[in-house]
Amino acid sequence: MYAVFMATVRAATPRARYQSRPGRGVMVAPSLADLQGPTEGTVELPLWLFWSCPGHTFDLGDRDMRLWLYQTVLREAGRPEDLTAYLDGDTLIALWPDLCLPKGVRQAWEDAHPLLRAAAAAAI
Repeated sequence: MYAVFMATVRAATPRARYQSRPGRGVMVAPSLADLQGPTEGTVELPLWLFWSCPGHTFDLGDRDMRLWLYQTVLREAGRPEDLTAYLDGDTLIALWPDLCLPKGVRQAWEDAHPLLRAAAAAAI
């Protein structure tokens, strides 16, 4: 067995002090501009993000479906690519006040991106 040392750089970092559920850290994008996911059409999430209904598609033209998709990805993302492939920064800002998220997810994203906190405050 050979010892191999690797340095890795992550585009997004899990926020250790925040949890989406017990034992699962929150993945946060370093910049909202990095989120360039689809804004129209239909999306099928991979099984590791949405296992409760394999094959289900989300119609991004339906606001409720967009909310459901964003809530799922924000809660379940375990890799930076999960965020960049399925979320769009401008759409996230627009939906942010109405997303139903665990406290740890909301706090991690708002701490990293004050613009989201401002969007939530403006909606009150």
